[in-house]
Amino acid sequence: MPASLTELESQRDALLRSLLSLGDFRPGSISTTSGRCGKPSCHCHQPGNPGHGPHWRLTYKRRGKTVSESLPDEPARRKAEREIAAYREFQLLSRQLLDVNLAICRLRPPAAAEGAGGLKKKRFAQSTPRSTSRSGAS
Repeated sequence: MPASLTELESQRDALLRSLLSLGDFRPGSISTTSGRCGKPSCHCHQPGNPGHGPHWRLTYKRRGKTVSESLPDEPARRKAEREIAAYREFQLLSRQLLDVNLAICRLRPPAAAEGAGGLKKKRFAQSTPRSTSRSGAS
């Protein structure tokens, strides 16, 4: 049985409150890089040595471009993990909010959606046909 309009509006209000309480968030994922440097005498070139790293990186898309940021230490990595988790919560809440709003739109009667005055169709003035002859041409 579908929920009533009042129940759906209450759900929407609760979802909006949850969105407001998220705090800082950002998209992305955290990964590590490691490898060898270019100095042949460095310890990373010794047999069996895993090389330098791991170096933590945050990667995300911004305006169609991949952006990668270094996370220099453990506190920066933990902060980025919290922000990414909050972003995933934002995505979940956004999908839920959209679902509830779709249900509200389906249940709300048309007269209530239009407001007290109602929507009226805009009438355009009729145009007069232009002459096919050009002025000044004989």
